Amino acid sequence: MGRLNGKVAIITGAAMGMGASEAKLFAQEGAKVIATDVQIEPLNNLVKEIKENGGDIIGLQHNVTSEDEWKAVIAEAVKAYGKVDILVNNAGVSSPKTIANMEMAEWNKIMDINLNGCIIGMKYMIPEMQKAGGGSIINISSIGGIVGMAGTSPYTAAKGALRVLSKSAAIEYGKDKIRVNSVHPGIIVTPMTAPTMEEGGALPYYQAYTQLPYFGEPEDVAYGVVFLASDESRFMTGAELVIDGGWTAI
Repeated sequence: MGRLNGKVAIITGAAMGMGASEAKLFAQEGAKVIATDVQIEPLNNLVKEIKENGGDIIGLQHNVTSEDEWKAVIAEAVKAYGKVDILVNNAGVSSPKTIANMEMAEWNKIMDINLNGCIIGMKYMIPEMQKAGGGSIINISSIGGIVGMAGTSPYTAAKGALRVLSKSAAIEYGKDKIRVNSVHPGIIVTPMTAPTMEEGGALPYYQAYTQLPYFGEPEDVAYGVVFLASDESRFMTGAELVIDGGWTAI
């Protein structure tokens, strides 16, 4: 406990799944959390739960594709806590489409949320971290950002771009003590992956490539994100933290 004492963190896509687990663990470890999501009801439920357990958290409705909303979220965080030390770009959506059967509108939506939303957040967050004397940016990518995955072309394209963007940002802002790393989860049981497992027929495919005899839980990713947010990883930047049950070991 206390690994994030004194730190202020913004976590996007925090209403459910990995984002909710990250927000809970950050609060348990002493961080002041600004949790954001487009889904306000589950976000409010999360905030209530964390506060009841003694955590310090603010919940804000937030569309990550909007520059104005990013500015407002960061301004609210600075107003409430005086600074922001950590940004977790967790918000994302999936797309079970191949190249030939997707519509360009869907491609653009995936890119807007999974890639552009992260870029906008970094654009407006980095100046605040420079003022604070440093910080940690953690971009939640995917194993699809490292290896090819059939049937998810828009998703993997966005996650692959986010992986390399993280490295470029690490180089650009290392001198400012701003660390930028990416996290690459494998098959994590969340509300986003459940439909493809249960209805999309992907369960045997997932089982074949995951080398451990079980899938990951949101907490498995949250522990890694806390490590990258904490001073324990102070000499890590431009790195890829893979949490995939052995998928990319093949």
